[in-house]
Amino acid sequence: MKNNSLVITIVIAVLVGALGFFGGMKYQQRRVVAFRGQVMGNFASGTRQNQGRGGMFDRPVSGEIIAFDDKSITVKLTDGSSKIVILSDKTTVNKDSEGSKGDLKEGVKVAAFGTENSDGSVTATNIQINPVARGSTN
Repeated sequence: MKNNSLVITIVIAVLVGALGFFGGMKYQQRRVVAFRGQVMGNFASGTRQNQGRGGMFDRPVSGEIIAFDDKSITVKLTDGSSKIVILSDKTTVNKDSEGSKGDLKEGVKVAAFGTENSDGSVTATNIQINPVARGSTN
């Protein structure tokens, strides 16, 4: 009887420890994503912008423009997939100096920052033309 309660106590302790460990891992992952978003938000505008849902920041859409019109651009991502970025009246476009939507053409490298929509597209609040890659010596 005493052995059974000792085994049960050990099993419960291991389960509680495992759940605590995995819960802590998930919590830390959310914090890292939020921090990365803050850094990218600061990069995009020079200020902290809340661009995501619930105070979280979304990842930028980075790649080469493969199609465009006055309402959206399609960006080819580094993994070969593509993402539609919707442009609004509030979307700002930056390059070495202030840019415009007219600067968004096929072949131009961009990083778009904004909120992901339920259909997978992104509504941009800011687009960087020819963004500087981290760790670049240029």
